[in-house]
Amino acid sequence: MTPQAAVDAWLGELAQQRRLSPHTVAGYRRDLAALLELAAAAGGLAPADLQVLHIRRFAAQLHARGLSGRSLARTLSAWRGFYRWLGGRGLAAQNPVEGVRAPKSPKALPKVLSPDEANRLLDAPGETLLDLRDQAIFELFYSSGLRLAELAALDIDCLADVAAGEVRVLGKRGKPRLVPVGSQARAALAAWAARRAELAGPDEGALFVGRYGARLGVRMIELRLKRRALLMGLPTHVHPHMLRHSFASHVLQSSGDLRAVQEMLGHASIASTQVYTHLDFQHLAGVYDKAHPRAKRAKRGE
Repeated sequence: MTPQAAVDAWLGELAQQRRLSPHTVAGYRRDLAALLELAAAAGGLAPADLQVLHIRRFAAQLHARGLSGRSLARTLSAWRGFYRWLGGRGLAAQNPVEGVRAPKSPKALPKVLSPDEANRLLDAPGETLLDLRDQAIFELFYSSGLRLAELAALDIDCLADVAAGEVRVLGKRGKPRLVPVGSQARAALAAWAARRAELAGPDEGALFVGRYGARLGVRMIELRLKRRALLMGLPTHVHPHMLRHSFASHVLQSSGDLRAVQEMLGHASIASTQVYTHLDFQHLAGVYDKAHPRAKRAKRGE
């Protein structure tokens, strides 16, 4: 079996048996393409010939090219999993990635919109049919904290659940969850549903469709959100995951219920949700700095 054939076989198993998302599989494919490229540049070595010293050198090369510690950790994880698969089939005598760790990077907090910025984004729906569709998309993102792939995969039959104030989505690894839908998102979705047939093809089951009647792709959703943010003069690059982050941060600030936010986001581990407690603390610290008389620094010269 050639190295590329082995990569294809492993990725095929990940997609079919472990039901990893196409986005995750594509990321693993890029990581393994980098491994094969580095191995070829190191004298045409096959994956089974690589030793720990090679993996350490490859990791250093990728880091020198600008790959962050977090991205490098993901790459090493993909390589590690690939070698475990090779070892289980007798195609590699050892796993040279075991014990190799990526350098730590400063932990960056997710960027969020302020409540005022979120309202600014959503309070100007526009007048065209596409604007009506976009309004439903953006309201649903912010109302329910969906991932981009989850929202793009919704079908028209979800509207029965939406009318009852909830939506069922398939998260990572095909795990279903039920998420609340707020009143403004429900109103925006009802307005879009009333005119959806003007765009949708006769046999199209997608909830959100493009101008040619087929399911709206994730890239177009990103571009439409970016366009809306620019029109509203928002000071930062707005993307769908930022609305998910904003949803989580604002709900946590209001409720303080970390477990509920974890459930709504579909996080397998609460550690993934705890990042929003740091955002909440930053908000509280900012309020403290402005309000507490002993927190204010004296002006220069006083």
